[in-house]
Amino acid sequence: MIVAVDGPSASGKGTVARRLARALGLVYLDTGQIYRAVAALVLAAGKDPADPHAALAAAQALVPEDLDRPNLRDEDVGQAASIVAAIPAVRAALLGFQRGFARTPPGGANGAILDGRDIGTVVFPGADAKLYVTASPEVRARRRHEELIGRGADSIYARVLEDMKERDRRDESRAVAPSRPAPDALVLDTSSLDPDEVFETALAFIRQRCGL
Repeated sequence: MIVAVDGPSASGKGTVARRLARALGLVYLDTGQIYRAVAALVLAAGKDPADPHAALAAAQALVPEDLDRPNLRDEDVGQAASIVAAIPAVRAALLGFQRGFARTPPGGANGAILDGRDIGTVVFPGADAKLYVTASPEVRARRRHEELIGRGADSIYARVLEDMKERDRRDESRAVAPSRPAPDALVLDTSSLDPDEVFETALAFIRQRCGL
């Protein structure tokens, strides 16, 4: 079984995807971490994330250990990830990794749940169930701001909000795999829902779609 969970940054898609994976006995992959890892490699090399040659070289050099880099949640890495993710050659280079993970899940699991921006539209358009988790930019910026403060980082809400809106524009307007709901996805707006409500709604939808 393959479940796709898409949506913008700080929408809550990772939280619900992890809970769903545990409830359904599936392995979980945060595909955003892959692009963040590529971005971190580019920045560590002192290169420009918008340089397609540097970004592709980083994608081709990626190893699983890079997904555990401690700085992947930093804001500069997140912005750079959105830039490298818009490069067609980078997306093509990472497509096989994502599909291989889901088709041959680690540990012999019965399937996988992947979250990202284009899982249900590009990576697995034939996924058994698709969710698109979203929230207003203001709510998502507040969540990210509070996350950064909680990690001891300096954060200004207004700047986080502006960065988030810019990233949304970039993700939604890129020529390759723009971020958008699949036609058959359940769209969940988490702006006024608590995590338990989101989880229960998503779980019921998946069970209905997959005949569980």
